[in-house]
Amino acid sequence: MSHSRTRTAETVDRRSFLKTGVAAAVGTVAAGARVVAAGGPSTNPRPIATRPFGKTGRKLPILAYGGAGLPKVWGNPLSLEDRVRLVRYAYYRGIRYFDTAGNYMESQSILGKGLKGIRGKVYLVSKVETTVPGRVRMAVEKSLKELQTDYLDAILIHGTPGIEQMSVEQAMKVHGELVKLRDERIVRFIGLSAHSYFDKALALISSGGFDQCMLSYGYIPRGHDQMFSARMVELRNACVAKAHELGMGIVAMKVVGAGVLGAWSGYIVPGFDKKRLQQLPAAAIRHVLQDKRIHLLTIGMRLKKEVDANIKTLSGDATYTLDDRALLAQFCAKALDSNPIKAMRVD
Repeated sequence: MSHSRTRTAETVDRRSFLKTGVAAAVGTVAAGARVVAAGGPSTNPRPIATRPFGKTGRKLPILAYGGAGLPKVWGNPLSLEDRVRLVRYAYYRGIRYFDTAGNYMESQSILGKGLKGIRGKVYLVSKVETTVPGRVRMAVEKSLKELQTDYLDAILIHGTPGIEQMSVEQAMKVHGELVKLRDERIVRFIGLSAHSYFDKALALISSGGFDQCMLSYGYIPRGHDQMFSARMVELRNACVAKAHELGMGIVAMKVVGAGVLGAWSGYIVPGFDKKRLQQLPAAAIRHVLQDKRIHLLTIGMRLKKEVDANIKTLSGDATYTLDDRALLAQFCAKALDSNPIKAMRVD
């Protein structure tokens, strides 16, 4: 990719972000990390740490690939072919959990191509966002076709759109349809995701009918396009506690605040020391890793250097330091006072 094309893509991304005030679904690391040469399989000098994934019986590397980082409309500047190669590259670097959804545009088809031939070696997850139980099977079949597979390791009831737009009772009807698919071995495990609305998420988790959950969990208390109130943070913490009590697999999303502590940090707080900006994503990751109940961190990665930067953080010393704490506090004091963050609603 030429430097002029890269600058153009970054300018478009920046304008889009500043216009909307959100970087929806792009939980990426800041640019500037060293790029590892592309190619075939490689062995990490220090492999990514692993954790048992709840009651699934799987032990997985703690870095998961967020398929929301793949759609062009959400900021990925690469060609279709390079995005397919990016998925394969993430696998070669040791990532084994790949997350996507039915409404992530071309994400599922890219993952299907990128994981072709190695499907059985990864934990593949998609989501259904339909609120109509009768359309669940059709939605899952569409995902299977695009992902080029005949089964999913897990299917989640999507948070937004999905649980946010449903009552708990409606969501459990969708769950009932997923149970049928599990009985047919089309899916192995059933889960849910929640950007916010943790009151409903807590009720669903407490039902005991789910194997895993994915929750917004990061230093920045934000979901899709909202900031959390103190009450919502407490409900989120209750979700984690209950999921842990039930032995569920727990995945953290929005670890770097959908880019606020990553790719978009320089736009959110102009003039902040550039070297310190580059240290933000690792500090945010180490903050979440303090909670040993969290099994996986799913991060949308648009470029190889973002994959490399996250792996470097997660294969090294993950101790949350006093410097991490000071950096996050200093940056977030300014970020939370910025116009893009102020424009978000509060739940």
